Amino acid sequence: MVLDVGKLDPTNSAWEPYRLLDGNGVVVEPVAVFLAELQAAGRSKSTLYSYGNDLLRWWRFLAAIDVRWNQAVQIDARDYVRWMQIADKPTRVHWRRRDGAAPAGSNAGRPGRLPTPGTVNQMTGKATPGRKFAAATRNHAETVLRTFYDFHLEAGSGPIINPFPLDRSRRADRANSHHNPLLPFKNERKGRYRAHVPKRIPKRIPDEQFNGVFAGLKHDRDRALLAFWVSTAARAEELLSVPQDRVKPGDQLIGVVRKGSKALQWLPASPDAFVWLRLYQQGLWLKDAPRGRAEPLWLTLRRPYRPLTYPAARAMFVRAQELLGSNWTLHDLRHTAAWRMAQDPEMPLTDVQFILDHASLSTTQLYTTPTQEEVIAHAVAHHERRANSRPLNVPPPAPGYNPDSLDVLFGRRP
Repeated sequence: MVLDVGKLDPTNSAWEPYRLLDGNGVVVEPVAVFLAELQAAGRSKSTLYSYGNDLLRWWRFLAAIDVRWNQAVQIDARDYVRWMQIADKPTRVHWRRRDGAAPAGSNAGRPGRLPTPGTVNQMTGKATPGRKFAAATRNHAETVLRTFYDFHLEAGSGPIINPFPLDRSRRADRANSHHNPLLPFKNERKGRYRAHVPKRIPKRIPDEQFNGVFAGLKHDRDRALLAFWVSTAARAEELLSVPQDRVKPGDQLIGVVRKGSKALQWLPASPDAFVWLRLYQQGLWLKDAPRGRAEPLWLTLRRPYRPLTYPAARAMFVRAQELLGSNWTLHDLRHTAAWRMAQDPEMPLTDVQFILDHASLSTTQLYTTPTQEEVIAHAVAHHERRANSRPLNVPPPAPGYNPDSLDVLFGRRP
């Protein structure tokens, strides 16, 4: 049984944003060296957090099977992948309930308030996270652990063979050895234990549902945030990190630092977004909120004023959907903005690619793919047209048949 031992401890140090602690509270040195290598390679703090959580899960599994990290073999990696496929996700115990008692005001004893894991939302068609690890989660963990052991294999501090090997067909030859120069390169470094993930079409928020979510907002700050997200197609954290001097209402622009390239990019936004922004700022400045070029643009609404974080913005968006009953995410606002731009015949797809900061145009082309609802509507209309159409050049019936009876039988009589 995999127990909830150890933790990924956040720190206030820029040199070491996260530390992995084992069950005894001791820093896991091999992970600390690996995270330092990732930071030196320019990986963001969120990437270190994501990699650290995957390594924490692997360390808990190793503790359950009583194997040291540098003594793990391919069989251990295989069993770990099987465990992620078959077993339920471990239940995370809140720190207030570690003594077994539920605090006052908690959801304990009130089943039905939260949706059942894995159920599909009738409003959005999106399933809630299930009890099993998703295929994308398993693939991410496999990539992280294979990279972790490759690093220590090169440094000479780990096992002599990576327990997470590449696929057999990928190890025998050089990657892209038979590449056609007329075609784009493909990622041929595929792990042996990677699951197949179907290609998904980005989900957009229909206009009527977006209007319902917008009507559920209670503050001008939240209205300004949604208006910027759905018009600039910026990522949630990119917009939340904007300071006050990166807003140009006269030019209808807002500057964000891109997630991948770390470059400053000015994005056009809708006029109503700047109207809501001015209403939010004016109301907050009257309460002596911080005001300055380097101050954060998005602040909390109560004292002491602090920068608005991603978890707080996500909670705001979830509360706004309670009346509607939907489960849209903040990233769906980016998909919605991209879909709206891609559907405009007067806006080139290359411009949409630039705004979305996509490295490949093929990624942007996903937003030109019709959704499931659109395909169903087109198919239903097709069947209606077929049913209402009358066959032409119908041959006369054989002798002995009444033509009127055949017309009634085959629906050719109005």
